[in-house]
Amino acid sequence: MSTILFDKIVFGPVHSRRLGVSLGINLLPVDGKVCSFDCIYCECGLNRDGRTGSKLPTRECVKKELEETLLSMAATGKAPDVITFAGNGEPTLHPDFGGIIDDTICLRNKFFPKAKIAVLSNATMLHKREVFNALLLVDDAILKLDSISDRRIRQINAPNSPSFCSKELVEQLSQFNGKAIIQTMFLKGNLQGESVDNTTDEEIKGWIDALKVIQPRQVMIYTIDRETPVKNLQKVTKEELEVIAAYARIQGFEVSVSA
Repeated sequence: MSTILFDKIVFGPVHSRRLGVSLGINLLPVDGKVCSFDCIYCECGLNRDGRTGSKLPTRECVKKELEETLLSMAATGKAPDVITFAGNGEPTLHPDFGGIIDDTICLRNKFFPKAKIAVLSNATMLHKREVFNALLLVDDAILKLDSISDRRIRQINAPNSPSFCSKELVEQLSQFNGKAIIQTMFLKGNLQGESVDNTTDEEIKGWIDALKVIQPRQVMIYTIDRETPVKNLQKVTKEELEVIAAYARIQGFEVSVSA
């Protein structure tokens, strides 16, 4: 199984299926993975395989590397569409996440004011006021909601916290007051003899009901694109994703599909 780990703090730019020309920022170790989820489809691999003793990059180091990269891009006339916090795990776990967002906004405004700032997050740290407030400041807070079934969440996302539950998650997501972007991975397969499928009628109905509460600005749905650390997982077809998207669009939501 080949995992994808980012060996730099600032990486790219790369072309994202959903975001365009994206300059990435990795706030986690460059030689391992740190995450509050352990998703069975994660391209970075499972948490147990990515353990490292390396420290997180400092706020000062992130600012320095981002400034140097943006200065170089400005000199060559190569502008990013978006500066994206992603990397080797969950970016909001960084203790200086709020300050780093402040620095990034200042640098974006200085070098590429038309570029957006996006954060790809699993939404596990929304209970922290600093994290929540920082996510309100970025252009695109892209937050994970793969299921509203606690059983399915534990199967697909495997949260570290035993108290993590969909009811609290949906409530926290609704507090963005329509500013959040919801991102959902749809997949099928088998895990330890049990079916893995968040595309069933029951799953989709619950997901739509949650969207009605959250009222996101946009919904992004996608499926497996790379090798997964857990075997026996399958892509959902483009046609199936379009059917799911149609259900959400009927309810008035803007939906993008990546297959």
